[in-house]
Amino acid sequence: MAIQQGATNAFRVGLPAGTFNFATDTFKIALYTGAATLGPTTNAYITENEVVASGYVAGGETLVVSVQPTTGPDPSSTTAYLSFSNVSWTSALTARGALIYKFGGTNPTVCVLNFGGDKTSVNTFTVEFPVATSTSAILRLS
Repeated sequence: MAIQQGATNAFRVGLPAGTFNFATDTFKIALYTGAATLGPTTNAYITENEVVASGYVAGGETLVVSVQPTTGPDPSSTTAYLSFSNVSWTSALTARGALIYKFGGTNPTVCVLNFGGDKTSVNTFTVEFPVATSTSAILRLS
């Protein structure tokens, strides 16, 4: 299956069930190698094929919600979106993708990111999130 980018089923079902609160919950991002199998059916954070590198801690880094769920300034918008601040690891490492998940309880997943190939850093590895708009935010619901 490899790494399939997109929202997970745990997120699709958990959002209307109240599993996720972007104002109060803690969210994390974990990095994975190209050997990882991640996709829509990845329901909880997993350690299999997570990156192992000096300066990288299993479970990844805590994310900061930079844009709370919103439909933006256009009152007729039918797309809700949210985003996170960029996150960095100050170490040399290689990753093919990432998993965003809610930290705590069963660690339910939000989405999978596929970097499109191995990405390697020499000093600092940064995941940069797109501009938060109804057409480009990392998480959009319409």
